Amino acid sequence: MTTTDLVFQSYGRCCARDGFFEDFYRFFMASADEIRARFQDTDMAAQRHLLRNGIMQLILHARGMPDRKLRALGESHSRGKYNIPPQWYGLWLDALIITVKAHDPEYDAALGEAWREVLTPGIDLIRGAY
Repeated sequence: MTTTDLVFQSYGRCCARDGFFEDFYRFFMASADEIRARFQDTDMAAQRHLLRNGIMQLILHARGMPDRKLRALGESHSRGKYNIPPQWYGLWLDALIITVKAHDPEYDAALGEAWREVLTPGIDLIRGAY
């Protein structure tokens, strides 16, 4: 089984657990006051839906899907749009790994590293659009 397959299966287990996406935002917003402030007037139900799709796009990109949707995501998060600072992506990934650890009963350190390995190229593509 490939590393990408391991992450895909882990994501399926996480999505099946209640509170996965809520917990992610709790961890992510706790990482910096500026991040918490950015979400102050956000429709969090809609945001969780976008997150669910965004993580899937990162995994699909790692599985060989074209990067069109990630490039569009990068554009929307760029300096001229949502203005997401590049350093926030590391905090985002850290919060995601903490959340996966809390929700995937099969989590171990190797799986955490697999998540980082699989998602980092897509995250770098998005970050590069800043």
